[in-house]
Amino acid sequence: MNRFEGPGSREAKIRYLDGDFQVLSPGAYVLCAVTSEKIPLDELRYWSVARQEPYVDALTSFNRELQENPELRQRSKV
Repeated sequence: MNRFEGPGSREAKIRYLDGDFQVLSPGAYVLCAVTSEKIPLDELRYWSVARQEPYVDALTSFNRELQENPELRQRSKV
């Protein structure tokens, strides 16, 4: 049995805060907003407070930010 099987293996509902998150509805994981990969709550490190979205890793979070704010690409071309 893997970590997402069994009675407690449902998706959690989360409120994303600055530097923390609040569990609104218990579960074992959340789904990445970009890739739909399951992220175990104990491995959740990246999210957007503004969009209330979790991300599987830093690169996915960064790319989503660039997608939502294309003007940020111009800042890096100095």
